[in-house]
Amino acid sequence: MRVAVWLFRAFVFFTLFAFALNNQQPATVHWFFGIEWRAPMVIVVLASFAAGCAIGVLAMVPAWWKHRREARRSAAAPPAAAARAEPGAAAPSDFGALQPPREGL
Repeated sequence: MRVAVWLFRAFVFFTLFAFALNNQQPATVHWFFGIEWRAPMVIVVLASFAAGCAIGVLAMVPAWWKHRREARRSAAAPPAAAARAEPGAAAPSDFGALQPPREGL
Protein backbone atom coordinates (compact mmCIF):
# COMPACT_ATOMS: atom_id res chain seq x y z
CA MET A 1 0.00 0.00 0.00
CA ARG A 2 2.88 2.38 0.76
CA VAL A 3 4.27 1.89 -2.71
CA ALA A 4 0.91 2.77 -4.26
CA VAL A 5 0.69 5.95 -2.18
CA TRP A 6 4.21 7.00 -3.18
CA LEU A 7 3.47 6.24 -6.85
CA PHE A 8 0.35 8.40 -6.63
CA ARG A 9 2.33 11.23 -5.02
CA ALA A 10 5.02 10.95 -7.72
CA PHE A 11 2.32 11.04 -10.41
CA VAL A 12 0.76 14.19 -8.92
CA PHE A 13 4.17 15.84 -8.55
CA PHE A 14 5.25 15.13 -12.14
CA THR A 15 1.85 16.20 -13.48
CA LEU A 16 2.12 19.55 -11.68
CA PHE A 17 5.74 19.88 -12.74
CA ALA A 18 4.77 19.34 -16.38
CA PHE A 19 1.97 21.90 -15.96
CA ALA A 20 4.50 24.41 -14.65
CA LEU A 21 6.92 23.76 -17.52
CA ASN A 22 4.18 24.12 -20.13
CA ASN A 23 2.93 27.44 -18.74
CA GLN A 24 6.05 29.60 -18.73
CA GLN A 25 4.69 32.22 -21.13
CA PRO A 26 4.21 35.63 -19.56
CA ALA A 27 0.77 36.63 -18.35
CA THR A 28 -0.46 40.07 -17.39
CA VAL A 29 -2.94 40.64 -14.59
CA HIS A 30 -4.69 44.00 -14.86
CA TRP A 31 -5.70 45.49 -11.51
CA PHE A 32 -7.63 48.65 -10.78
CA PHE A 33 -6.33 52.14 -11.59
CA GLY A 34 -4.06 50.94 -14.39
CA ILE A 35 -1.87 48.72 -12.22
CA GLU A 36 -0.70 45.56 -13.91
CA TRP A 37 1.36 42.59 -12.80
CA ARG A 38 3.44 40.56 -15.24
CA ALA A 39 4.61 37.07 -14.29
CA PRO A 40 4.75 33.57 -15.76
CA MET A 41 1.30 32.03 -16.03
CA VAL A 42 2.11 29.25 -13.57
CA ILE A 43 2.97 31.85 -10.90
CA VAL A 44 -0.31 33.67 -11.54
CA VAL A 45 -2.26 30.40 -11.17
CA LEU A 46 -0.34 29.46 -8.02
CA ALA A 47 -0.88 32.91 -6.49
CA SER A 48 -4.61 32.84 -7.22
CA PHE A 49 -4.91 29.34 -5.72
CA ALA A 50 -3.03 30.43 -2.59
CA ALA A 51 -5.16 33.57 -2.28
CA GLY A 52 -8.35 31.50 -2.58
CA CYS A 53 -7.15 29.10 0.12
CA ALA A 54 -6.27 31.99 2.42
CA ILE A 55 -9.64 33.68 1.89
CA GLY A 56 -11.42 30.38 2.56
CA VAL A 57 -9.54 29.81 5.80
CA LEU A 58 -10.17 33.39 6.94
CA ALA A 59 -13.87 32.98 6.19
CA MET A 60 -13.98 29.89 8.45
CA VAL A 61 -12.20 31.50 11.43
CA PRO A 62 -15.34 33.03 13.07
CA ALA A 63 -17.11 29.65 13.00
CA TRP A 64 -14.04 27.97 14.53
CA TRP A 65 -13.92 30.57 17.31
CA LYS A 66 -17.63 30.10 18.01
CA HIS A 67 -17.21 26.33 18.15
CA ARG A 68 -14.23 26.59 20.53
CA ARG A 69 -16.14 29.01 22.78
CA GLU A 70 -19.15 26.68 22.96
CA ALA A 71 -16.92 23.67 23.63
CA ARG A 72 -15.20 25.49 26.50
CA ARG A 73 -18.54 26.51 27.99
CA SER A 74 -19.91 22.99 27.83
CA ALA A 75 -16.71 21.51 29.30
CA ALA A 76 -16.66 24.02 32.17
CA ALA A 77 -20.31 23.58 33.19
CA PRO A 78 -21.31 20.20 34.67
CA PRO A 79 -24.23 18.50 32.93
CA ALA A 80 -27.53 19.17 34.67
CA ALA A 81 -28.58 15.50 34.71
CA ALA A 82 -25.32 14.37 36.34
CA ALA A 83 -25.60 17.09 39.00
CA ARG A 84 -29.08 15.87 40.00
CA ALA A 85 -28.22 12.16 39.93
CA GLU A 86 -28.10 10.20 43.16
CA PRO A 87 -24.65 9.32 44.46
CA GLY A 88 -23.60 5.89 43.21
CA ALA A 89 -26.23 5.78 40.46
CA ALA A 90 -25.22 5.56 36.83
CA ALA A 91 -25.49 8.88 35.05
CA PRO A 92 -27.99 8.88 32.19
CA SER A 93 -26.74 9.60 28.71
CA ASP A 94 -27.14 13.19 27.61
CA PHE A 95 -28.15 12.08 24.13
CA GLY A 96 -30.51 9.20 24.95
CA ALA A 97 -33.37 11.35 26.20
CA LEU A 98 -33.15 13.90 23.41
CA GLN A 99 -32.70 11.78 20.30
CA PRO A 100 -34.06 8.35 19.46
CA PRO A 101 -31.47 5.92 18.06
CA ARG A 102 -30.99 6.08 14.31
CA GLU A 103 -31.31 2.89 12.36
CA GLY A 104 -29.04 2.04 9.45
CA LEU A 105 -26.25 4.53 10.12
